Formats: sequence, structure tokens, C-alpha cells
Amino acid sequence: MTPMSGDTRGRPERPSASQVVMQRDVPWWRGRFVMIVLAPFALVGVAFLAGFASFLFSLEHAERAPATSTDGIVVLTGGAQRIEDAIELLAKGYAGRLLITGVNERTSRETIKRLTPGQREFVECCVDLDYRAQNTVGNAAEIALWVRSRGFTSLIVVTSNYHLPRTLAELDEALPEIRKIPYAVVASGRGPDGFWSLAARAKLLVSEYIKYIAVSVRLRVAGWLGPHGRNSRSTGITEPADVCGPGCRLAATAPSPYPEAR
Repeated sequence: MTPMSGDTRGRPERPSASQVVMQRDVPWWRGRFVMIVLAPFALVGVAFLAGFASFLFSLEHAERAPATSTDGIVVLTGGAQRIEDAIELLAKGYAGRLLITGVNERTSRETIKRLTPGQREFVECCVDLDYRAQNTVGNAAEIALWVRSRGFTSLIVVTSNYHLPRTLAELDEALPEIRKIPYAVVASGRGPDGFWSLAARAKLLVSEYIKYIAVSVRLRVAGWLGPHGRNSRSTGITEPADVCGPGCRLAATAPSPYPEAR
């Protein structure tokens, strides 16, 4: 018997044209290739987020009085609250001398006195001003000059809580033999702009974390390279300025402005 026209019984069903095109356009290996390419980026992203969370968790969220007194106090500029807190520590007798490093060239001693009118006499007698440092590297170079010129063996380090890890890393490289007591300045309040203030602070924290990673990598590589890989800040700042970077250019080429202790 002749089968009916159009009868497809017993015949395999042909794939549609669109299915054929899809099968030809998406090779079997493409998905695996994309996963292999994207996996390292995903791992880096996860590692970055985990490290950033650890960085945030390590920050001080409240100001704590130093556990003991020291030979000197150093404060890195970047906000009036840092300077006010450092001068207050000086007035309370936590040290006998204070260095304010990274002072703007337009900021005079009288300007600083106006910030803390109740401690004007301490600003006059017991505060040194550094106008040469341009960044945290330069701050560390100037602090090293100041500490060694006065024969200090211990320091209270005053700066913002988010800036403290990077500052201590630089100081540990410049002054490994000096005992350092961190004093974290914590900004009060969230600011008047609500969301925008919070967004600006998040941007600041991410930026600081990236800088901290860069410093950590640089110091680790310098450690692997040995003495020839370290810059002049660990040996008394005697090498040319381009070795230690723009932040300590003047510090490397000029004599120390800080008088030796008598």
C-alpha cells in the first residue's frame, strides 16, 4: 500500500533552520573559553573585595588615648582635626616635642596658633614645622630626619584612621628601629550632604586602600631585592633625590632644618 502524502511516520524529524543556525553559531568550546578567560578576573575581584573588607575592619572607629608617653609626636597634615589632636596630646604631656609635617607654604605658625588658641604657648615653644614634604613618602623622609637629629627612640604617630596603615608602612621602612604608637584621628559626623557625603567617603577609602596595596607591593619588592632595592630613607637619606621620588626630593638634597637636641 502506498503511504499517504505527507506521512512522516518512521522518519527522523529535521531540525528547523533557526536551530541549525544556532548550533553552527555557538561552538561547544566557546562557553568554556569564556569561563577560562573570566575566571582570573573574578578571582582578583573577590580577593580585592575581601582585602578591602579586612582593611575597613582593621581601622579604628574611635579615638583612643596613647597607652604611654614617648619622646616625640608627629602629625601628618590633611585636616585641621589632626593638628588639633596632636597639639592636645603635646599639651597633655604625652611628649615634649611635636613635628607637623607637610605644612602648606602659606600656613604660618600664627595660623596654627589660631587653630588651638588654648595651647598657643605650646605651638610657640615645642612645635617644629616641615614645609618640604609633598606626600606620605616625603612625610616619612622628613620624620626620619627629625627623629635622628633629636635622638628620639619612640613616637606617637597622628593621622586619620584610614591613612594610618599606609603611614605606618612607610615609617616602618624609614625608621625600623623606632617604637611607634599610632593615634587614629576619627572624623566626627557623616556630614550635611547625606548620600553624597557617604559616597565621597567610600571613594576616599577605596582610593586609600589601593594606595596601601601599592606601598605594600613596593616595600615587599624592595625587600626581595635587598639593600640595593631599598631607597635612601632607610640609610639616612644620602642618595640622590630621584631615588626616593618627588615627595622627598628636597629632603634628600638639603641639610636637616631641625636642630639637634642639646
